[in-house]
Amino acid sequence: MPRPDIVLLARAWLGTPYHHQASCRGAGTDCIGLIRGIYRELYGREAQALPAYTRDWAEAAGQETLLDAARRHLVEIAPTAAEPGSVLVFRWRGATIAKHAAIIATPTTMIHAIEGAPVCEVSLSPWWRRHLAGAFAFPCAAPSPRSSRAEGRGLPSAKAEGEGQPRTRALMWCR
Repeated sequence: MPRPDIVLLARAWLGTPYHHQASCRGAGTDCIGLIRGIYRELYGREAQALPAYTRDWAEAAGQETLLDAARRHLVEIAPTAAEPGSVLVFRWRGATIAKHAAIIATPTTMIHAIEGAPVCEVSLSPWWRRHLAGAFAFPCAAPSPRSSRAEGRGLPSAKAEGEGQPRTRALMWCR
């Protein structure tokens, strides 16, 4: 599927309320649920069974769970090769565990789900770029051999630079 179609799928989630652990377009999602939902729409299935997780799951495990999952199910690309349709993974601060994800919509915007707001398209500001931990493509949309870096597009390399109270109620995941 071409990258613009991935952006269209992501934009279909705009306005979906934030709900921890959910992945149901129009009803509720978190950042992981947004990526899972797009994956389901692309491939017709979940990438993997996802256990319940608390907001501090990454810190509690002390492992790069989100980055590891992205590496298992997506194609890791250089941040400079990221373009609309790519998945970005972020750290909230410093050397903490990566625990936020978004889809690049345009060279200057991204679509994400963040607590306290519905899924929205926001500026891919310098703050977000500084907190970038990794960039990925959906397997069907890996960058062509002709790198976007050579064309002067993509994200600049960024030095990777966080929170949680568990919520037990979650929406059922859509199919």
